[in-house]
Amino acid sequence: MPEQSAWSFADDRGRLVAADSRPSRVLAYVQAGATLWDYGIRTEGVFGSGHDGAEPDRAKTGSLPLDVVDYRGAGDGLDVDTLLRGGPDLVVAVSYGHGQLYGLDPDTAKHLEEHVPVVVIDVGQARTLDRVAARFAELAHSLGGAPVPGAAGELHAARERLRAAARATSPGPGVLALSPASQEQAYAARPRMWPELRVLAELGVGLVSPPEGAGVNWATVDWAAAAAMRPGIVLADTRSNALPLHEITAPAWRAAGARARIVPWNPEPLCSPQGHARFLALVADAVEGAAAG
Repeated sequence: MPEQSAWSFADDRGRLVAADSRPSRVLAYVQAGATLWDYGIRTEGVFGSGHDGAEPDRAKTGSLPLDVVDYRGAGDGLDVDTLLRGGPDLVVAVSYGHGQLYGLDPDTAKHLEEHVPVVVIDVGQARTLDRVAARFAELAHSLGGAPVPGAAGELHAARERLRAAARATSPGPGVLALSPASQEQAYAARPRMWPELRVLAELGVGLVSPPEGAGVNWATVDWAAAAAMRPGIVLADTRSNALPLHEITAPAWRAAGARARIVPWNPEPLCSPQGHARFLALVADAVEGAAAG
């Protein structure tokens, strides 16, 4: 892309974010930073959400080189001075609707925008994963990035491989997405509320839905109820705020979990072609493995 004398981008709040020149020191929410890195945007810093801690969550960071990219922290440790450390000239945040910056206190977000331009990408349930990915691609392109050669082909091949595996094993193993909360409870994802899970359904994968009831995105269930859904494949939340699935000791689940194939799942997915392809390949491995016994 040729050098520009001015830069602008229309974000998902409907705001035209502008700067005198193309930003080159980008601070981003970790999901956005890891996605942009896959397009060659060398994010200088990232920050987490209230679910994160003093160290970056490796489930979310993708290929970010954490010895180079400055992790600003998360939750109550985030203030404007901390976020502005290093002098970013653009902040890329995500939102789950209504334009609110995820991971930042509203007052902090307001004061941040008084100092630096902020782009917000909506990653909420109303969006398709393709649309979210397209918005990140548009932003990356505006910042001078480009997809890795062959990444689109890799994603297409992963989609077709999973589609073929699902067709060959129909009705196939039921796939349950879980975030372990404690030794007593788990959060079972409602598939229609998650863009990446809807992609699996579109490709023919059979998804297990928890019972109707409270909870928009998740149903809170005990481990006996999770076992009763009889999943053949479990997408296990591997973020640091989730209890590792192998540590669950509930007898009913231990029996059911021993029969299921476990796939690591980050509910805050990388939205680059290669990031999505890696996830689909893991699910295809599990579907094909279940068919082979």
